[in-house]
Amino acid sequence: MTTAAVPPQAPSRERTELATAVRVFGALLSRDFYVTAKDIPGFLVKTLLQPFLMLFIFGKVLTDLGFVQPGFVQVLFPGVIALNTFLGALQATAMPMVMDFSFTKEIEDRLLAPVSMSVVALEKIVFGALRGLLAGVAMIPIGFVILDGVSWPVSGLLPAFLVLILCSLAAAGVGMVMGTFVPPARIDTVFSAVMIPLMFTGATQFPWQGLDNLPWFQVVCALNPLTYASEGIRDILLGGTVPTIPLWVDLTALIGMGTVAIVVGTIGFRRRAVS
Repeated sequence: MTTAAVPPQAPSRERTELATAVRVFGALLSRDFYVTAKDIPGFLVKTLLQPFLMLFIFGKVLTDLGFVQPGFVQVLFPGVIALNTFLGALQATAMPMVMDFSFTKEIEDRLLAPVSMSVVALEKIVFGALRGLLAGVAMIPIGFVILDGVSWPVSGLLPAFLVLILCSLAAAGVGMVMGTFVPPARIDTVFSAVMIPLMFTGATQFPWQGLDNLPWFQVVCALNPLTYASEGIRDILLGGTVPTIPLWVDLTALIGMGTVAIVVGTIGFRRRAVS
């Protein structure tokens, strides 16, 4: 008596869909990096010029003139890195969304990919976050060349890098919200109304706990996710020499705000995609 051979079990539908999503996600991400690599000079100018001038004026010129204390650079430098990461990720996510949905219509080609619209949205968020992360890391050697008296413990570099990752993801989520919920005709106004306050309420030039005499402004800064990135990096790299928000609070705030922004931004992407 013979028994029929049991055919090998076919891979489950879920595993097939996951493999397809990962493959398409990687292909979309590779294409975005390829496009960026073709315009490296433009990328460097857009991401490094402003923070370079901020470091040079506030950290070098005003220090040499005696208008700020030499130790100020230790406070300023981590804040500028967080700021450049945040703004780089936000802009790299928001502006392509505005262009794709209103002018170039390039997003329509991506929506033809055999994956959920949420996968396409998450790829845009991840790409924006990686661009922001690159912009922030690129400021580190520049700052060490420009500034005097900056010293960081080697043991703090990896934890600080992890904070920057959370910062870039939160900023990319905010960028997706702006790029999908704001009408294209009003994006310039909204950018001006959002970007400038973000820059000056993110505790990049000052420690948050130093605002005890300005409690209303302290509350405003606490609503900005950039504050927790700036304070988190300071807490790690300055070793308690400057009073900062506890690191666990920074991490909790970045994860919470980033998750909310990414979820809302993905909803906005799906809404714009089907409209």
